[in-house]
Amino acid sequence: MSKSIVSTAVAGALLVLASQAAVAAPDWGKVAKRDINVFHAGVAPIEWMTKKSDHSGSAGMRKGESCAGCHEEKGTLNFNFKRLADKEMEPKGAPKTMIFPVSVQAAYDAANLYIRLTFKAPSGGADKGDKDNEVKATLLFADAKVPQADQYGCWQTCHTDARTMPGADDKKTKYIAAGAYELIQWASKGNKVSDGSVTTERKMSGGGTGAKAEASKSGDTYTVTFTRKNPGEGKAIPFGVAIHADHAQGRFHHVSLGYKLGIGADGDVKATKQ
Repeated sequence: MSKSIVSTAVAGALLVLASQAAVAAPDWGKVAKRDINVFHAGVAPIEWMTKKSDHSGSAGMRKGESCAGCHEEKGTLNFNFKRLADKEMEPKGAPKTMIFPVSVQAAYDAANLYIRLTFKAPSGGADKGDKDNEVKATLLFADAKVPQADQYGCWQTCHTDARTMPGADDKKTKYIAAGAYELIQWASKGNKVSDGSVTTERKMSGGGTGAKAEASKSGDTYTVTFTRKNPGEGKAIPFGVAIHADHAQGRFHHVSLGYKLGIGADGDVKATKQ
């Protein structure tokens, strides 16, 4: 496997709230909501997940079972959170809130795909490495060349030697064996969006999807709306969500399992045509 260093390119200037008049907003009242739980995974990269002695579910994974197919149960996730919070799985210290829901809505028109995330970002994090941003919200989309993206979600990008892992290389970021993930991240300071790729290349391949974001906060609830070019009707795209809460950096996020976004197609989240 190639272990290349990956960075994220800033694709736009600061975005001011309610300044997206050029893009017609969807009627979100007519778009279904789907709660996706995000959780703190600790030190559980792809190498840990696929090793039988560490992860009992690795046998199911070898048979083609997805992470969500095994762990999503009765509207929540059936992880052993006590284990995920212990010193073996989280040597720095676990956040006080190990799991919380993110409401996901998706819509599309001829030009654009819109995804709206609504969530309450918890406090009580053990890592506060990002002094500038209290909250960051991330979407990750896999292309058709990423191996087993349907099963593993964003774990294909997460490795033991990447930065913020214990004893890892601080200069090495996310990487994969083949294909590319599109990564769009909104950051609370300056209401800023970054649009980049996680690839096998040392040189940044760039996003190029015209990604934008706008956000608002009401009480303790954030609403972040992402807009990007419509990748095409009739597609089901593997995607994931990550939230960095309480100034967290790197792997100290809360992350979703892998799901499919259906754009005029079946999916765990189905985009509404408008």
